[in-house]
Amino acid sequence: MSTPPPPAAVQGGFEAWASRAAAALPHALRRIPFTIGVVAVSLVFGLLTRRIWEPTWQAPWFPDVAYGVPALQEGKIWTLLTGWVFALTPGQYVSGLILFALLVGACELRLGSRRTAISAIAGEVGGVLVATLLVWALSSTTWVWARDLAGARDVGFTTGMLTVVAVTSATLRSPWRLRVRAALWFYVTAAFLFEGTLSDVAHAVGVVAGLLVGQWRYGVEPGFGPRTRRETRMIAFGGLILIGLTQVIVLLFPGRGPFGATSGAAGPITDVLVELALIALVANALRNGKRWAWWATVVLGVLNIVEAVLALVLIVGGKLPQGAPIALAGGLLWLGQLALIVLNRGAFRVPFRRRVPGGVGALDAGGEGLTRAKAILTTVGGSTMSWMTTWPQMRYLFTADGRGYIGYERHAGVALALADPVVPHDTIADAVSEFTTMAERGGLIPCLFSVTDVAADAARAAGWRTVQIAEDTLIDLPGLAFKGKTWQDVRSALNKAKRESIEFRVVTLAEQPFAILAQVRAISEAWVGDKGLPEMGFTLGGVEEALDPAVRVGIAIDPTGSIHGVTSWLPVYAPGGVVRGWTLDVMRRRTDGFRSVMEFMIASACLEFREQGAEFVSLSGAPLARGDVSEAELDRTDRLLERLGGALEPFYGFRSLHAFKAKFQPRYEPVHLAFRDEADLPRIGVALTRAYLPDATPWQLIAATRSGGHEQL
Repeated sequence: MSTPPPPAAVQGGFEAWASRAAAALPHALRRIPFTIGVVAVSLVFGLLTRRIWEPTWQAPWFPDVAYGVPALQEGKIWTLLTGWVFALTPGQYVSGLILFALLVGACELRLGSRRTAISAIAGEVGGVLVATLLVWALSSTTWVWARDLAGARDVGFTTGMLTVVAVTSATLRSPWRLRVRAALWFYVTAAFLFEGTLSDVAHAVGVVAGLLVGQWRYGVEPGFGPRTRRETRMIAFGGLILIGLTQVIVLLFPGRGPFGATSGAAGPITDVLVELALIALVANALRNGKRWAWWATVVLGVLNIVEAVLALVLIVGGKLPQGAPIALAGGLLWLGQLALIVLNRGAFRVPFRRRVPGGVGALDAGGEGLTRAKAILTTVGGSTMSWMTTWPQMRYLFTADGRGYIGYERHAGVALALADPVVPHDTIADAVSEFTTMAERGGLIPCLFSVTDVAADAARAAGWRTVQIAEDTLIDLPGLAFKGKTWQDVRSALNKAKRESIEFRVVTLAEQPFAILAQVRAISEAWVGDKGLPEMGFTLGGVEEALDPAVRVGIAIDPTGSIHGVTSWLPVYAPGGVVRGWTLDVMRRRTDGFRSVMEFMIASACLEFREQGAEFVSLSGAPLARGDVSEAELDRTDRLLERLGGALEPFYGFRSLHAFKAKFQPRYEPVHLAFRDEADLPRIGVALTRAYLPDATPWQLIAATRSGGHEQL
């Protein structure tokens, strides 16, 4: 039995999460004194002045605390400070405080209190001052927006908040750095184009300054643009979706931007929704790097930019037809989107029909890819799970030098590589890089599943994340003797089998007579039928995989010819074609047979393989299980996989299987899942479900969760 996604101990649920959060809260609060101070001062002023439930702009003293061009003209410089602790309306007061506490608090935990305070104060004062001076200068022109804005007063601390977020983004690594920056930039740009208040101008100034200063002082990665094809695709996808949503927002909440009023400019709601649906369709294909979506976006972008140019001509000519302001503002957003995809057009070359370069399907035993893969595996050797890459439904990426391959399955847009790359040891990092490139060109999410420390280290060096999902259980065969108290259960099974005249044989299943084959199939079908779910696949083989001539099958048979149990063992090759070990796959026993048959067969196989000169046997990692791990040691990804293991435990008994294998005193080696970032995990989870349960129907899954069964070893 082998390895899907993971860990142990499903206790706690919401109560455990709440307990951890409560325990961590005091420590976190001690680390954000600046955030707490600003929120506290704002609350005190809001309560004392009744501004939390009454609009600030209605207060008679509003002109004395609000910043803006009039305040500078009147010499009220202090308004750059007094405007911090207020908001125009009670709704803005409450929402602003909540956002400030969440965003600035999170930034302060990462950036530190001193840096956060400096960034926030400098960003607020500098952003508001520069925006005010800019509007004051533009008010001397004929620009109606600037002349109107020159008479406005405003309050709030949102400019400082956004500046802190912009500065802190420099401390993040890809892909979150670019995502945070893209979201900030889109927000300030759209707000300025479609609303254009004094705060919006200040926000733009503060964010630009924060991005530049943050990158200069604290940048952990060079540059501002996307670093990979995938980042480019995700930013292009997000930009297109936000452009579509902007139309809905403008329709529902019209305003007056720098180019004029946006009310009634978006058209009927049905037209907007249809356009939004089309944009979503193109955006999803753009996320997968489709060439046709790139062309569709270019066409849409050019049309919108042409419309914006015509609107600008009309506005400059003194005419202001309905829709011209929003057309001009929207055209500027499209200009940014178009620049992104044109400058990074290499990321969008996936053909309409997804073809994965280098991917060769091995859908039958005679496939060319399978033959080549087996030849490479027996030449360069592999891990304890490498033989599983020769199973049906596997595809192959053969490396550029022709000396290795990566076996993978494709599900739900994920290239799900199984086990370590089968390549010479010193080329694993290159193989991971080639696999990533292949997946990106095919519009797929790359994932390495059930890999050893060596492959996990190569993935981490390439910037991937890894999480331990299981433990490989290994029994070293040289010198193995079932002596001592710890082996009591195993010795009892061997002795009982001898008393009952049950014999253990290691055979090639495909060469056995019909009577043996029929019993093996019947035992396996009975085992599957008890589960309530179909037989699992991917790293869990069955009778068909056991029929491979290279696989050895252990059977426990009594004097009457009745089989009591079946195990299958997959070869583990060393370089040069020598079998250095065997990996346990199939474990089936007759429900009314010899109860300790599994202990008997595994112990007997160990003795048999030891005599043949094998170095070890692997009992595999029990799927969705690993050794005892405290809840405090699990990160968010671990806990997600932990719950998945707990959900399937009643039906397949993975964790009891893991405990059963401990009887053989194995040594443990970690098995990992490697992925690029957390945003891939939902799709990877779907892919793993399809890989392991390709034939399960939704009704079977629902029925299984209501009933439940349990495997007994």
